[in-house]
Amino acid sequence: MMNKWLRENVFAAGFLTILRLYVGWEWLTAGWHKLTGAKPFDATGFLKNAIAKPVLESGTQELVYPNFTGFLEKFALPNVKLFNFLVPWGELLVGLGLILGCLTTAAIFFGLLMNFMYMFAGTVSSNPWLTLLGSIILVAGFNAGKFGLDYYVIPFLRKLLKPKKGKEALPHAV
Repeated sequence: MMNKWLRENVFAAGFLTILRLYVGWEWLTAGWHKLTGAKPFDATGFLKNAIAKPVLESGTQELVYPNFTGFLEKFALPNVKLFNFLVPWGELLVGLGLILGCLTTAAIFFGLLMNFMYMFAGTVSSNPWLTLLGSIILVAGFNAGKFGLDYYVIPFLRKLLKPKKGKEALPHAV
């Protein structure tokens, strides 16, 4: 019942617009500060700290997210320049997408992905709050961007990506 209301109700779309603007502003400002700060954004210290002090289970002191810690150590840290680009631009674009209501579901998906990555690394900050609000936006789907550019963009994309009449979308396997 709640999902139906979030996904279809016009009043829910209004509520979601306010929610989307708030969450978008949080992402936009985070990315903007990283891009325009006095010093260039560098994730090296964050990554080294997340590797040196991973999230541990309180009783056994075993890694809670060993695969994620391995990912940080073996991929993220050696490719820190890539992450120095992706993080601020990703945050800025997620915020912009949410504020404009353009590709809202994709924007919030990537925002949630970043929230979870920060939490897996042991950073709490505003991430649980943004994850909760972002989950509501994600569940709402198209209705979250109804009062935004998605009202125009989504029907255009559906029409553009719709298979031509008489042609199959994907060939049959032999």
